Amino acid sequence: MRNNRVALFDGIEEGGIRATSSYSHEIDEHDNERAMEGLQDRVNLLKRLSGDIHEEVDSHNHMLDRMGNDMDSSRGILSGTMDKFKMVFETKSSRRMFTLVASFVVIFLVIYYLTR
Repeated sequence: MRNNRVALFDGIEEGGIRATSSYSHEIDEHDNERAMEGLQDRVNLLKRLSGDIHEEVDSHNHMLDRMGNDMDSSRGILSGTMDKFKMVFETKSSRRMFTLVASFVVIFLVIYYLTR
């Protein structure tokens, strides 16, 4: 029983593991190098991924800026059109002209659908 225990815990000291041969040291170095290469690959992958995310965010920001500018210009055009409509409806002669034009359009549409 004592021999089994010695064989099981051979190489373990207080505070860590004792290297019993140069072979285990070479294995540890090889494992460390493989682990380092794996970590380096992961770091490179994360670096590329974060760069791609940065480019995507920049392109979306530019697109949103352009859309905001387009909305502002559309708002300006629409407010100008609404001002013109207000001006047309405020004058009585323009209101009569609008009623006359609307009547002709309605009559034209009725005749068009009746003759089809």
